[in-house]
Amino acid sequence: MMTTIWAGLSLGAIFAIVAIGYNVVYIASRVFNFAQAQFVMIGAFIGLEAASRLGLPLWLTIIVCAIVGGVIGGLEELLAVRWLRGRGAHNELVTTLGVATLLSGIALVIWGSNPQRIPFFSDSAPLDLLGGRVLLVEVIIILTAVVLAVAVGIITKRTMLGLASLATSEDREAGSLRGVNAGLLAIGAFVIAGALLAAVGPLIGAKTFAVYNLGDLLAVKAFVALAIGGFGSYAGAVVGGFAVGLIEVFAARYLGSEWQNITVFFLLLLVLLIIPNGFFGRRAGRTV
Repeated sequence: MMTTIWAGLSLGAIFAIVAIGYNVVYIASRVFNFAQAQFVMIGAFIGLEAASRLGLPLWLTIIVCAIVGGVIGGLEELLAVRWLRGRGAHNELVTTLGVATLLSGIALVIWGSNPQRIPFFSDSAPLDLLGGRVLLVEVIIILTAVVLAVAVGIITKRTMLGLASLATSEDREAGSLRGVNAGLLAIGAFVIAGALLAAVGPLIGAKTFAVYNLGDLLAVKAFVALAIGGFGSYAGAVVGGFAVGLIEVFAARYLGSEWQNITVFFLLLLVLLIIPNGFFGRRAGRTV
């Protein structure tokens, strides 16, 4: 039983990390970046190259991944999002989806379609922890999701930069009138989110393998996790991610693998019907 729980938590932590990246961009710019999960894939392949060909240690690989992810995130905001902001119809959703497709296609051309093992943690034996068996990389991923949620949540609520992001999220024009550089905050959010998710790519890839459609596989489940937890809530991202991971694993174990997606999306529909804003989402009032 505990081994299954560890498996669900480690899988859910991956969804939670991607959901945290969604929130970083969403809070600062009110844009839902469908390409966010592809940064994990980018980090995974950079980790593969760094370990297999260059022999770089994990800490240096993480730094390189963060730099590359931050640069790509900034370019995405400048080239695919900024010029469409304010034109209505949420065109940014289409362009970020296009960026996701582009990144997956580039990865397919460069690395092919076969999943590839990242050698980090490949020689680690399972640990006996709280009555269950779990890999070291899985424990690290779980801790990373929790630490990221706490750290980003504190920065958002207790620093001037975070409060400025919240202010522009509520009212972009009012924030600009108060001297907040909304454009700089937006590109900063894309850079930070891209850097964070690419940086954890080697860790996640060590568990899932590096494959060109890794981002596609994570994007939908991370969105479900965020919808369950509540958009804009980092605690909700973690709780929602863990919930999705546990439900998937237990459904596969007791009902069969064909029930994994069915049970997750049934939970999503149930939550949206009962709690449309998610468990931790903010309920905004509107004057009519």
